Amino acid sequence: MSQTTFKAPGPSTPITQLDDVHIKDRDSEACQVRNQHRPVRETPIHNLSNNHDASSSNEPGIQSTKSKKTLLQIATVMSSLCACVFLAALELTIVSTALPTIAAHFASDSGYTWIGTSFVLAHTASTPPWGKISDIWGRKPILLFANVIFFAGSLVCALVDDLAIFIAGRAIQGLGAAGMQTLVNICISDMFSQRDRGLYYGLTSIIWAVASGIGPVLGGAFTDRLNWRWCFWINLPITAAVFVLLVFTLKLPSPNTPVWAGLKAIDWPGSFLIIGGTLMLLLGLYLGGVYEPWNSAKVVSLIVFGVVTGVLFIWNEWKLAEFPVLPVHLFKTCSSSSAYAVTFFHAFVFLGVAYYLPLYFQAVLLASPLRSGVYLLPFILSISISAALTGVYIQFSGKYLLVSRVGLMIMTLGMGLMISLDINMNWAKLISFQILTGIGVGLNFEGPLLSVQAVVPHKDVAAATTAMGFVRTLATAISVVIGGVLFQNEMKGEYQTLEDSLGPGLARLFNGASASASVDLIKTLPTESQLVVRTAFFNAIDKMWIMYTAFSSVGLLLGFFMKAHHLSKDHQEAHLGIVNEARGSNQADEVDFSIGTSESQEMRRVTPRHRGASTT
Repeated sequence: MSQTTFKAPGPSTPITQLDDVHIKDRDSEACQVRNQHRPVRETPIHNLSNNHDASSSNEPGIQSTKSKKTLLQIATVMSSLCACVFLAALELTIVSTALPTIAAHFASDSGYTWIGTSFVLAHTASTPPWGKISDIWGRKPILLFANVIFFAGSLVCALVDDLAIFIAGRAIQGLGAAGMQTLVNICISDMFSQRDRGLYYGLTSIIWAVASGIGPVLGGAFTDRLNWRWCFWINLPITAAVFVLLVFTLKLPSPNTPVWAGLKAIDWPGSFLIIGGTLMLLLGLYLGGVYEPWNSAKVVSLIVFGVVTGVLFIWNEWKLAEFPVLPVHLFKTCSSSSAYAVTFFHAFVFLGVAYYLPLYFQAVLLASPLRSGVYLLPFILSISISAALTGVYIQFSGKYLLVSRVGLMIMTLGMGLMISLDINMNWAKLISFQILTGIGVGLNFEGPLLSVQAVVPHKDVAAATTAMGFVRTLATAISVVIGGVLFQNEMKGEYQTLEDSLGPGLARLFNGASASASVDLIKTLPTESQLVVRTAFFNAIDKMWIMYTAFSSVGLLLGFFMKAHHLSKDHQEAHLGIVNEARGSNQADEVDFSIGTSESQEMRRVTPRHRGASTT
């Protein structure tokens, strides 16, 4: 079998013979002349990863290293990082089953809404700045700072009896959780090669899925057996232990950037624009159709100004920011844009199932919160197993595209089958449909992120990872909001039927926004009334499965625009700080080793291009 080759710099052939490589050095005229006379040689395809890393090591602030960590070092640091992911994911769902009790404690109907929403809004809106901040001051100190913020928010929620302060504590928790989740993914990209990252991203995906699944169970158990405040007390010892472990086990270089110099380097306009725009958009979507009419001035203003602020953010990142929070060039290629879009629809469907399937168990099948968590195990376990096997496969083969597409197909099939669930328990359907959907979800945690990381210079990996995390958290927030709006509107449509059977007083408890908070009342009704309410919930949830199937189908179509890229086996270590940020902003050469949609062995090298603000 003939060996495929490609042209690379070497000792035997003049540079003029290369017709597909354009070499351009922006540092000095001397470097430009020297590059024009650099020789080239034929290089076998199997040496591609070494050549790629050699070129990558010439990027500003990057060095290629072959150093290996011991198994004990990897185990200890990954335990700490996984614990961060566990806390962030757990807090997203643990209060879902405790919300009625918490709202009753504060004697506030509106509290039911904002106790959960404040965490999601803060978590989503604050995600983008964390990556760039860690570029300036280093991964370790910023991750530790995020842990401190999360600890403080948890302590506030565990102690206070004032609703406003409690909601503020939930927002502080969301801020810290966003930092922990973002920095964990960035730390993994700094510690391991592109090929190995799939394995460790798979591990964190397992933790995320398990924590999201057991959150409602723990929340229900704490509320029933202990006290709802244990939903927050549980975070304190874990966060403290993680902080200590990270101090001693996370070995990543820090640039020791002076505080004032670092503060001046932050893209403050971009940070405020993305945070403000995200908050306004999500609030508008959340209030519309349930608490305010869609055509109300409040809802329209929030959505319109949220979109306008987003446009201003893009303009700021493209034309004005010296160190942009989310560089626009990350989204320039069709493959990268598709990967971000796939992540959005993947996260949208995943959280929709994890969040609303327990509602089906409790409202339609009349399961307790604890039992509904047990019923969710097929979904959680199938995600965990498929995510783990995907990580191993990617590490072994260096390929992810086929796995990602198959996963999207299976996820769409599983969601479509969810539409045929019954109003009564059907174990065969319940287990098999969850397993199918879970396998599809689990196969897609790593691929899109690796696809994006593989085509950017190492100095941009943190920004690309942050962008992916922001897309994922935005999708989860929108999923909860849109799913909730659809459910509540459908329950409004069932109101007349409920009123005819239950009377207006009782029917109002299951109307619109009140429906989710009144699930526990269903068991206290007579059998005939139970059937009427269960049918109303079933019809509303069935419409949600149709919506999530449609979103999954869009993700499947977009998956065919993703391309496969070579995943290097060598580890590159990033040098952080303002100096390297400035160098990187003036030189952003990119080598794109695309393998094509069929993952063939053809390799192409893309002309380096300047990504600065002057490029149009």
